[in-house]
Amino acid sequence: MDQKSRRIGAYEVSILHDGVFEAALDVLIHARGEAARDEAVARWGKPKVSIVVNCFALKGPDGITLVDAGTGPSWGEAMGHAPAAMAAIGIAPEQVERVLITHLHGDHALGLFDGDRARFPNAEIIVPEADFGYFGDEANRARTPEKKQGGFAIAATLKKHYAGRIRSVTGEAHPGITLIPLPGHTFGHSGYLIEGQDESLLLWGDALHLSDLQASVPEIGFVYDFDAASALASRRAILEQAAREGWLVSGGHVEGFRRVVRKGSGYELIPA
Repeated sequence: MDQKSRRIGAYEVSILHDGVFEAALDVLIHARGEAARDEAVARWGKPKVSIVVNCFALKGPDGITLVDAGTGPSWGEAMGHAPAAMAAIGIAPEQVERVLITHLHGDHALGLFDGDRARFPNAEIIVPEADFGYFGDEANRARTPEKKQGGFAIAATLKKHYAGRIRSVTGEAHPGITLIPLPGHTFGHSGYLIEGQDESLLLWGDALHLSDLQASVPEIGFVYDFDAASALASRRAILEQAAREGWLVSGGHVEGFRRVVRKGSGYELIPA
């Protein structure tokens, strides 16, 4: 397993392993259609999709910050291990000052809830303004495909259990941490750039789910993408920017900390 923690600016950033998500290959799509998808998947050579699920803990002078919260107990025994990972590095739920959510999907936000209560009783919840605005408005449900409506229930539950402690943001999410819009996977899907003097780290949420396949073939997407064309544009743009800027990267489904390098017509994520 890759390195689990890294010092970035004011923060000691630790990866919290929540579990492993598995699915059939038919969750993959390609911008040029099924034949292109089948060809790319055949070259990839794996029998199924199997991806890690991560969230992140930042220890700093301003207390404990989380980026995403995992699944909680909602997705079965293969996931929901982030609370144990937090405990292993000495963090209790009551110590968490704030949680930065990349987007309102279950494997990133359901861990905010512990049954019918807030898991983090003292935390402010910071959400991309575009995502919270979209899923927080029930009027948008009618124009959202049924299989992509899960964010509405999450937004409603968030309002119930964290009333008065939700802040929707653009730009600066917290001192030293900047929201980077990456729309497409959801309406307001975003990453968070943690800036340091020597190096910076982008936690890019679900910009990529399959690091090896999608870095080399950015046209590969997931059926879970809200808008596949926008997700592809965001994926291409952030891969190029991360490579150009020399940022460290990680995310909800990236193992360890990586750097993005250009390779042929695509990119490669190499261990940092």
